[in-house]
Amino acid sequence: MARSGAAEPVEPTVEEESRATRFMRSALAILGETGRADFTVLQVVERSKTSLRSFYQHFASKDELLLALIEKIMAESTLRWRTETEPLAAPDALRTLIDRICAPASSTTQDSINRGLTFYNDHLAETVPAEYARVLSPVNVLIGEIIDRGIAEGAFAADLDVASAATLIMQSTMGAMRLRVLGAELNGAPLEGRHIYDFCIRALSA
Repeated sequence: MARSGAAEPVEPTVEEESRATRFMRSALAILGETGRADFTVLQVVERSKTSLRSFYQHFASKDELLLALIEKIMAESTLRWRTETEPLAAPDALRTLIDRICAPASSTTQDSINRGLTFYNDHLAETVPAEYARVLSPVNVLIGEIIDRGIAEGAFAADLDVASAATLIMQSTMGAMRLRVLGAELNGAPLEGRHIYDFCIRALSA
């Protein structure tokens, strides 16, 4: 409910929503081409064939644009993952979720997008931690729900700190791209989803 005397929130028009979406699509296209997130607001504006004024009516900065983009990607992905994991027993649900998050990119364009966003995540986590945490919240909540289900099923230890375990699993899984590279360099073989799952399931098991 709005505070007394405050203006009622105005729903964005279809045109405003489509323009914001256009900026996100332009950023996504640049990421897909370059694999880097060091592009400028001006490049996004030129790609979307709009104006700087229009951009700043929707986003205060490039960080805000990329946060919105990551939020959209995470919300849509988590919805799919939730549908896929809900019918499964908790250990199988966790395995499926980790496999989906760690799955290799299906194309070179997707690989470039993944790399660009993965390495930009560090910047967002450092500069706008509260907003970044909000963006990642859906997948963190889903992992927590799977852990709770595993405790109820007797598959996971009853004394787990669910919130901490969910965050640790999320961070390990979301960093899969880096883990793949580091694993190859340190161990001679890339770290994959099954390695993360095996590590996590040992920590969670009753």
